[in-house]
Amino acid sequence: MDLSSQPRIGLLVIRVSSDKQGLDGDSPEAQREQGEAYAKAHGIIITETIILMESASHEQQPMEKVIALCKDKSKGFQVVLIKSIDRFTRGGGDYYSPLKRQLTVMGIALEDMYGVIGKSQINTLQHTGFKYYWSEFNPTQKSEYLEAERAKDEMRDIMSRMIGAEIRYTQLGYWMRQPQYGFRSVKIDTKNGKRLILKPHKNEARFIIRLFEMRAAHVYTNQQIADELNAMGFKTRISIVRDKYDRTKIKKQLGGKPMTIKMIDRYASNLIYCGVIREKWTYDKPVKAQFDGLVDIDLFNEANRGRIHVQIDSLNDVVITEKSVPEHLKTKQKYNPDFPYKQVVACPKCKKTLSGSATRGRKGTYYPAYHCAREGHYFRVAKPEFDQTIEEFVRAVTIKPEYIDSVIASIAELWRERQSQQRLAIEQRLAHRESLQNQIKSTVDRMRIVSSETALKYLEEDIVSVEQELTNLDEDIAKQPDLQAEFEQVLQYAKYILEHLSEMLLDICNPLRKAAFFGAIFNSVPTYAEINLRTKEKSSLPEVNELFHIRTAYKSQYGDPDGIRTRDLLDENQIS
Repeated sequence: MDLSSQPRIGLLVIRVSSDKQGLDGDSPEAQREQGEAYAKAHGIIITETIILMESASHEQQPMEKVIALCKDKSKGFQVVLIKSIDRFTRGGGDYYSPLKRQLTVMGIALEDMYGVIGKSQINTLQHTGFKYYWSEFNPTQKSEYLEAERAKDEMRDIMSRMIGAEIRYTQLGYWMRQPQYGFRSVKIDTKNGKRLILKPHKNEARFIIRLFEMRAAHVYTNQQIADELNAMGFKTRISIVRDKYDRTKIKKQLGGKPMTIKMIDRYASNLIYCGVIREKWTYDKPVKAQFDGLVDIDLFNEANRGRIHVQIDSLNDVVITEKSVPEHLKTKQKYNPDFPYKQVVACPKCKKTLSGSATRGRKGTYYPAYHCAREGHYFRVAKPEFDQTIEEFVRAVTIKPEYIDSVIASIAELWRERQSQQRLAIEQRLAHRESLQNQIKSTVDRMRIVSSETALKYLEEDIVSVEQELTNLDEDIAKQPDLQAEFEQVLQYAKYILEHLSEMLLDICNPLRKAAFFGAIFNSVPTYAEINLRTKEKSSLPEVNELFHIRTAYKSQYGDPDGIRTRDLLDENQIS
């Protein structure tokens, strides 16, 4: 009986390089139809089909899973059927031969639908009745090896053309990768043909824009910004992790996370949001994108507070300067709440900002002080005395009466702007609340048609999670102040504060913010000698902003009883 006419048990192997190829082109369905037709015509009974959605050009070959499956003798496979050698591997002959040899050792034939792989074995000593391992060979082995090399060369040519073009277009300012959060990819007609650019994403862009606006205000911490964005409904993009070999199987889902403090800095420093591309394909050099960012250059620079500064000239050349942290500050805090005034008051000797630290005495007691030891001099003032000097100077500063009405008008304008922003924020929160309610309804509808207890358990957990998020959102909406009702009260309070400026500056709880407000009084950083109203030495008064003046009749309430350390300012020392 002719063994070739007997039906053989076969494994049909289908491979595509990517999910996109799996949906169009050489799709799994097309390969399955071809394989089933071939098997029927050649007496192969397909008992199992395996689909691989993975590139076969890497060192780790997807066909290793096929070989592992064939090792199960209970399957009884006699032939592995593939469409062509390039579906088996694209690693060339060096990968093809070992993979095929593993199947041959197990007594399983490798067969392709194009007939390149021969089925016969030739024994050069057949006429003698003997055979050796070297006397048996496959006459098509050389052509198979060449076909494997051709598949490898084809892959190299395809990748070179595609990646080479993508590198060139990236250097021209187009976008060749997955869109960043806040953007969507759009293909448009350009002088370079149809190219991809980025456009604002309908639902995501508002979060990024709000992030930059809050950062640029310099009054919000990263935690406050994150809380605001989360209240607006921010969630990271959801991505699907698929099985390494069977890309149709979903292993897990990533993303859907709220904003965190670390993410704030990462988003704020991303150059693509101001329309600048800098990546490996541009040799890490900035390139002006062929599309606008979500924010302008000025807002981007303000939000990054000098750490990254972007400048674009008339020729669209981009210059980026990054402020590196000095070596001596890498383990120190530039803005230290224990010494908040060291960045707003200068040394009277060298005119540079002060340092702050606490020295330890013999008995273990620490003595905090502001000091400076640059350029061969030494200046030191104990922290209690320094704070007392600050308080005395603040009590001597008032706002000029003629500016009070203008300041009140500016406050009213800013308050109306804040009202507008709050209305928009509440609308966004309400839209997010509606989407959460719709999500709960959708999940409940799915539960009605699901019978699996495991699936029902996960759906219930999803509902509980969304309900908790909905509760937190309702609490956040309830906490929003009524800015319209508080408008008149705010203006009255502002007028009181302007007339009692020292109370505002001295009663602020946050020491860093208190120091920042103190620094805003001056046009330039004052020296300690200039703000010390108790010294007998003659020193010029600091240059303050035009809104303020220093009361000349002010006398320190901390001076000695005999007045030796107290200096009354003369009328001619008044400055504007």
